[in-house]
Amino acid sequence: MRDVFRTRLARAALGIFGICILMGANRAMSAEPIIQPIDPPDLNSSAAYEQNLYGRPLQACSKDLHAGADRSGYCRLSIADLGVHGVCAQMTEAFLSYTLSQGNDLITPRPDFRFPGLKPGDFWCVCAGRWQQALDAGVAPPVNPEATSYGVLATLFASDLNRHLIRPSQVPPSGEPKQ
Repeated sequence: MRDVFRTRLARAALGIFGICILMGANRAMSAEPIIQPIDPPDLNSSAAYEQNLYGRPLQACSKDLHAGADRSGYCRLSIADLGVHGVCAQMTEAFLSYTLSQGNDLITPRPDFRFPGLKPGDFWCVCAGRWQQALDAGVAPPVNPEATSYGVLATLFASDLNRHLIRPSQVPPSGEPKQ
């Protein structure tokens, strides 16, 4: 338990002191995201959870699928969200299979929870901890940085997220998969 606390504290310190976070400066001109040091918002402030990884207003992850802990379509973090559902990820077969093997069935529809069931290509707000576990297992799904809460930087490394970012041209305006 103490090691988990130390890891989270170290990751929070990286976010708080702004070693690096993802910036969207001139993304249209660049094939890859640009990482620049900035002064991050206070992770204890609610404003930090309304911002995306670029420090701009959080975009919808998937309105049509009612993503997010509050089913708003946004990967907003809140005190009520104990799972930290702040990562807007594009589902892959590998990730869906992995999370099923870990006891979390994201494939089967559950109408009683307003959960449609997911398929590869869908966008969904996933738990930061599950995304980290998938990363460690080599099956982390791609991340939409404009719809991922800045608050996940308290537990995830920006460098890990950066290696899995989706380019803006790959994300449809509605957050739904391209046909």
